Amino acid sequence: MAYTPTINSVDYIEIVASDLEANKAFFTGLFAWNFTDYGPDYVAFDDGRLNGGFHRVKADEIPHKGAVLVVFFSEDINTTQARVEQLGGTISKPVFEFPGGRRFHFQGPDNLEYAVWAF
Repeated sequence: MAYTPTINSVDYIEIVASDLEANKAFFTGLFAWNFTDYGPDYVAFDDGRLNGGFHRVKADEIPHKGAVLVVFFSEDINTTQARVEQLGGTISKPVFEFPGGRRFHFQGPDNLEYAVWAF
């Protein structure tokens, strides 16, 4: 079946990274994403629902504030938080409750902030 984008929805996301191999290893270990390399400065990912990619930038070009926050869903937030830590990620906000569920924030290999939520 051919790919058909959904109008007015997130269709693709690009994330900056200084170390593509570290990000591939981290997100493969965390979520079992599939990756396709496109030259030395770009790697695409497929999480089974959404496609995106990491593009290489110099470490000092990574925006540590004001970047888009990517939020992942997990069925078992405690296990996911533990897995982030096992893979070398840093928990920046431990699990907290919000209307509708629980969530935590972490930093991956390039110190970009991500979040994970669950019911």
